[in-house]
Amino acid sequence: MTKTGNNHYIHGTTEAEQLRLAELNFLTNASFLAFVEIKETDHVLELGSGLGILAGKISQKLTTGRMTGIEISSEQIAKCPPESEKLVFVCGDAQQLPFEENSFDTVYCRYILEHVPDALRVLKEAKRVMKPGGKLFIQENAILLLKMYPECAVFNEVWHAFARYQSDIGGDAMIGLRLYELLKQAGFIQPELSMAPELHYKETGTLIPWVDNLIGNIRGAKDPLISGNYISEEQYTDALNELEDFKVNENASSYFYWNRARASKEW
Repeated sequence: MTKTGNNHYIHGTTEAEQLRLAELNFLTNASFLAFVEIKETDHVLELGSGLGILAGKISQKLTTGRMTGIEISSEQIAKCPPESEKLVFVCGDAQQLPFEENSFDTVYCRYILEHVPDALRVLKEAKRVMKPGGKLFIQENAILLLKMYPECAVFNEVWHAFARYQSDIGGDAMIGLRLYELLKQAGFIQPELSMAPELHYKETGTLIPWVDNLIGNIRGAKDPLISGNYISEEQYTDALNELEDFKVNENASSYFYWNRARASKEW
């Protein structure tokens, strides 16, 4: 994930976090690949490549095109797929891209803008390096849109505290709701919004990994949440217990959607 410093990224880069990210890729990559439009000749830029899993898949669809991923975490770049003529990873900051103007046909990002202190600057940089007529695709979070039945009351308290903490360290857990405004401010044209639903229950076969992803979020932020008095140790324990019970409840269902946007750079 892209950030300008360790203090802005709420999740960290521990081994447990890398496993959580890999699982999140498993849950959401197919849907995003159906959303993003890439020609086999495109020069593509991914902002915040993380483990490079999605970039690797997209590179396989290219013939004369090239996939470039930029990622600020050297720990994550070290775990990315091997580079090739069609795939390269660059260590750098999405708020100050080390690329020339008009370099890429397509730029995309997922789960990145929520972590940077200046999302508008990221989008302006994306526009700068895009070719005229180029396309931008975004998928972002608004984490409090999450609903669960039966309700997990303590987890809900902790989840709201998680969002407050992310705001306090310079992120924005609800930035998905701001995409339209940000795209207009950055000077993109033809903005178009959509949603990517996350519906999980027993028959989907994804309820347990989806809830495990939520558990991983909370576990990764345990220390700052408790030491910063956002939650108590008891709340933390009770929230995890609620989630563990929820994921094996045969009547449980979880509802969420990712905020998506696409836009173009003027000719």
